[in-house]
Amino acid sequence: MKPIGYWLNRTDQALTRHLDALLTEYGLTRLTWQVLNVVHAAPGAADTDVHTTLAANADTVALAAAIRTVLTDGWVARPAEGLLTLTAQGEARLATVTERVAFFREAVIAGISLEEYGTAVSVLERMTRNLEGPQVMASTS
Repeated sequence: MKPIGYWLNRTDQALTRHLDALLTEYGLTRLTWQVLNVVHAAPGAADTDVHTTLAANADTVALAAAIRTVLTDGWVARPAEGLLTLTAQGEARLATVTERVAFFREAVIAGISLEEYGTAVSVLERMTRNLEGPQVMASTS
């Protein structure tokens, strides 16, 4: 059996590859989609909020580029310096994309029960918290 890190990397790469392919017709990538979701959840979000929320997903350069992309493409606007909000056009376009992503998510978890999915997410969350905790030490024995 391959270790969990192997499957985490392969799963993330497959999700990104397939989601990017799905989103390309909308001029989006997985990362720009994630930026839109942050802005949608918190209208008037600051660029720093996007960076903080998505820090585990990409570095600051990639996040800044994703923000520029959604601004340039008219998905979001700046109501004030450093703030982001979806445009009316962005809201409408996002609703359409969200429907497509919902079908994608259903396909991804085909054959996996909600209980199995919940267990997988819970285990990964606990592993992450263990690794990010203050007392993680490698055993030398």
